[in-house]
Amino acid sequence: MKTFQKVVTNLLLILFIQFSFFIQPTQAQKEVFSMEQIMSNPFPSNLVASSKTDRIVWAFNTEGHRNLFVAEGPDYEPRQLTQYNKDAGQALSSVSISSDGNWVVYIRGGDFGSNWNDEGSLNPEFLPDPPKVQIWSIAFEGGEPNLLGEGLSPQISPNNDFVAFVKSGQIWKIKIDGSTKAEKLFNARGRNSSPVWSPDGSQIAFQSNRSDHSFIGVYTDKSTPIIWLDPTFNRDASPRWSPDGKKIVFTRQNGRGGTVKPILENQHQAWEIRTAVVGKEGSTKIWKAPETLRGNMSSTHGRANLHWAAKNRIVFMSYQDGWPHMYSISEKGGEALLLTPGNYMAEYVHLSPNGEQLVFAGNTGKTAGDIDRRHIVQVTVDKANAKVMTEGTGLEWTPVITGKKGDLVYLSATPQRPPIPAVMNPKNKKIKLLAENYIPKNYPADELVTPKQVIFKSKDGWNIHATMFEPKNMTKKSPAIIYVHGGPPRQMLLGWHYSSYYSNGYAVNQYLASQGFVVLSVNYRLGIGYGYEFHRPVDGGTRGASEYKDIKAAALWLAKQNFIDSKNIGIYGGSYGGYLTAMALGRNSDLFAAGVDIHGVHDRTTRVGSFMYPDGYEMAPDREKAREVAWESSPISSVPTWTSPVMIIHADDDRNVQFSQSTDLVQRLNEKGVYNESLVIVDDTHHFMLYKNQLKVNKAAADFLKRFLLK
Repeated sequence: MKTFQKVVTNLLLILFIQFSFFIQPTQAQKEVFSMEQIMSNPFPSNLVASSKTDRIVWAFNTEGHRNLFVAEGPDYEPRQLTQYNKDAGQALSSVSISSDGNWVVYIRGGDFGSNWNDEGSLNPEFLPDPPKVQIWSIAFEGGEPNLLGEGLSPQISPNNDFVAFVKSGQIWKIKIDGSTKAEKLFNARGRNSSPVWSPDGSQIAFQSNRSDHSFIGVYTDKSTPIIWLDPTFNRDASPRWSPDGKKIVFTRQNGRGGTVKPILENQHQAWEIRTAVVGKEGSTKIWKAPETLRGNMSSTHGRANLHWAAKNRIVFMSYQDGWPHMYSISEKGGEALLLTPGNYMAEYVHLSPNGEQLVFAGNTGKTAGDIDRRHIVQVTVDKANAKVMTEGTGLEWTPVITGKKGDLVYLSATPQRPPIPAVMNPKNKKIKLLAENYIPKNYPADELVTPKQVIFKSKDGWNIHATMFEPKNMTKKSPAIIYVHGGPPRQMLLGWHYSSYYSNGYAVNQYLASQGFVVLSVNYRLGIGYGYEFHRPVDGGTRGASEYKDIKAAALWLAKQNFIDSKNIGIYGGSYGGYLTAMALGRNSDLFAAGVDIHGVHDRTTRVGSFMYPDGYEMAPDREKAREVAWESSPISSVPTWTSPVMIIHADDDRNVQFSQSTDLVQRLNEKGVYNESLVIVDDTHHFMLYKNQLKVNKAAADFLKRFLLK
């Protein structure tokens, strides 16, 4: 009888869906602008500046056409440098410019930012001969790019004549114009990476990863043995040269091993900063992190953000006071100086060419709601005199300082205007926007809404921030959609986002608002921007998924608003957002009427398996409890109570979330009889590198939500 009822229910649902295609759209459903229009803006990234000139470079992605653009002070007129005029799905990354401003070096290909195999070739066009991941150089003045070879981590020498890079775990170099054959500098055990030229270009420091430990090495020439700086049973990383080229500062963490710790408890991970004189034995500890959870190394952009600055100062990031702040310490050690006090975070940190200033993006300022924005902050390396340089309701990020005049260059957006580069004159503080003419004339800026900051309480008392998109001219109760970001260490903002992935999410949220939805983008715990305890809750993720409480609280808050149709609240998100979307539909189909799960994680037990059953006699004391909690923290454990329809989207060359996570979920939903639709993108990745694939995903998600939630 139950099986018969299930079949009838599914048949009726299918008939409803088919019938809905023939219903003429209501006024709210008529397109104010198309998905193509809202996705047509060029997205900038990889902004860099020359350390001795006022020349800058950035990458623009315009509907999948990824190209480098350049400009030069004082006028900073943008000019397209490369001519990759095809939606080929090949990223441009690791962009750098020589100190004299004459050469630009970059990588084309790969999917950098993945969890594995980001340097592997990507072939979403199904070419018989897949594109390679290659390093290129091109003259700033223009011309044909020069192929330097396959590899990673290109670093231009201070003399602007060679490029060092990583290939097959070894360090290589080649003439910057590609006129000579690439040369392997040495053979060393381990995976060697992170090449850093000495200030005079005569030596290269690098990290040698030996699995459970790592060393800092220094290469001089073919006739000189490699120098290993104070080798121990620890993991050394992030080598940085002193300005005189005689010393190196680096971070040290414990090597892997030790007694097996409880899985369900957060542990302090010790780390310290050390200096070593090149050619002399030993090293000197100048700073050690507090032995607290807050004392763990920051996991935000740049992690330690270690720099050897001017005035004999070493700067770094620490979470020790509850916020990712920048600190400064003498190269001889002593007490560290907090440079950026206050309840805000620093990320995308850049040291000025003269080593005297730090500029970074921070969620602080004088405007209400700035904790949910980004502004450019500047501070000197030896004084706590941080100053917000870009106040207001806009958003600014990835600042750099040019080497000649010291112009401040960054990426800038508003809730309506998509991101473009901007230049601030350091003397008169005047700002010039670059490349505005590259925003399409039919771009619907005037139709976009300004998201509002919303703060509500979770059931266990946390203040949860969200940004809300309301339809223009809303006159009746509207259906609502909760958008869940991925990461999870991310923060959605009151305007366009600095990540291309979440800039795309912002565009879709604007489109959904134009269709009559109220969209609530939730900044749940595990995210950044609100302090350490919010970022690292003791019961988050596989330890209890407490972050789901914030998603449920968002739905309950929406349902209480008099402008919301509480019977039609949907949810969608990608990656970790897909995970929480599946969690919501499985646990609370009574609250969520439909959802779109984009490449979500569905079985968390695979995450803790390697900790529960290591290769040895010892096992974690709470292994069985951890396995149980991980299962309860998995959406597949809630399939028995899942009734709401769902669309599941995944690309099968995903290098962040295993495709099998969605394959398994679909089978479970089919077995239970839960209505589901699917969209598989062949040979693309987590980031949908082909523009046409991203457009297809966005349209499919929006169409599904409209069909099930717009009555």
